[in-house]
Amino acid sequence: MRNRQKRGGRWLPRFFLALLGLLVVGLPTPAAAQEKFVKIGNLTDYNFGTITNLSADRTLASSICVYSAKTTPGYNVTASGNGAGGAFTLAGGGGTLAYEVQWNQAPNMASGTTLRPNVPLTGLLTTAIQANCNNGPPSSASLIVVLRAAALQAAPSGTFSGVLTIIIGSE
Repeated sequence: MRNRQKRGGRWLPRFFLALLGLLVVGLPTPAAAQEKFVKIGNLTDYNFGTITNLSADRTLASSICVYSAKTTPGYNVTASGNGAGGAFTLAGGGGTLAYEVQWNQAPNMASGTTLRPNVPLTGLLTTAIQANCNNGPPSSASLIVVLRAAALQAAPSGTFSGVLTIIIGSE
């Protein structure tokens, strides 16, 4: 009996090659790439720690850097969680915990416009003048995460975690 490689074992490299082909074909020209260049930086993990008071909302905010290379530094932001359909939920304790995501186009803010999963918030402008916010303002926007008291009270006891994906697009 000969040792034969399974036919199914070869699809993964083909998939990556096909994906790579799509990425290479879809790349814009250098001039167009510069015009559409946007960057987000200074993102951090949000750790609420142990929450004992379930009757009050808990909010964590951080100032981040959003840069646009366009002449008019416009951008949009889209957020998605790792819940069903991109829902903003944390998993743990045998259940889920819903959270709210807000965006403010100014730094050092504790509230902003509430984002909906997979729906872009458009018409935003950045004050960043350098891609890493090294020169000029050190940050240019705020990302706010809110755990509402009602959601905290409904969630089972336990440790919760999740992934929030933020996508910045050029306008």
